[in-house]
Order: sequence, then structure tokens, then C-alpha cells
Amino acid sequence: MNASLPYLLLADLVLALHCGVALFVVVGLAAVLIGNRLGWSRVNGLRFRLTHLAAIAFIAGQAWLGRLCPLTTLEMWLREQAGATTYSGSFIGHWLQTLLYWNAPAWAFILAYTLFGLAVAASWWYYPPHRRQR
Repeated sequence: MNASLPYLLLADLVLALHCGVALFVVVGLAAVLIGNRLGWSRVNGLRFRLTHLAAIAFIAGQAWLGRLCPLTTLEMWLREQAGATTYSGSFIGHWLQTLLYWNAPAWAFILAYTLFGLAVAASWWYYPPHRRQR
């Protein structure tokens, strides 16, 4: 067995988790907006809304501080341990990276994350979360 294989598999797993977080943030806001229009009460659950708000607040905060996402840092470290070049690897890893990592200046990400965070905050005002009824 190749000694680098466990590191590459872990790197791909971290990348998949990273994509899942990004999907949760983007689809979460869409679910709140669309779900409220369609009368879905579950999209206003307090746990879901707090988790969603915390995720985008963390992402925007990291961008404002000029720091890489910890998942990106972990994935790159795992790939380095495997002796692989950063952002290359398996077939699945290649396509997940293509979806997740965009080539743009830092200010574009700061602006996008901030605007998205403001949209999430506005959804709290327009569609306030609620505690589960017992």
C-alpha cells in the first residue's frame, strides 16, 4: 500500500466536507427564502438558522481577517504530507476543487462573503427564526 494514500484520502474527505459546508451556506439561504414563500415552517427552526448564520459569519470573518479557511489549510497540509502538489489528486478531488476554488482577487471574496452574510442577516429580519413548539 502506498504510504501517501491515507493522506490523499483524508484530503479528499476534507475537501468533500468543505464542499458540503459551502453547499449548506448557499442552499441554506435559498431554502430560507424559498421555503418561507412556500410556507415551510422548518426553514425557520432556530438551530438551523443559528448554524447557518454562524457558518457565514465565520466565513466572512476569516475573509476580512485575510485568513484561509481552516479546512483549506488542513486539506493542503494533508496533500503536502502525501507528497502531492496542492490542489491536485484524485478524480473526485479534482472536480470538487474545481467547484470550490475560484481564481479571483481577495477583495472579490471579501465582497461576496460580506454581501452574502448581509443577505443571511436580512433573512433573519424578514423571516425571523422560531423555537420549536412542544
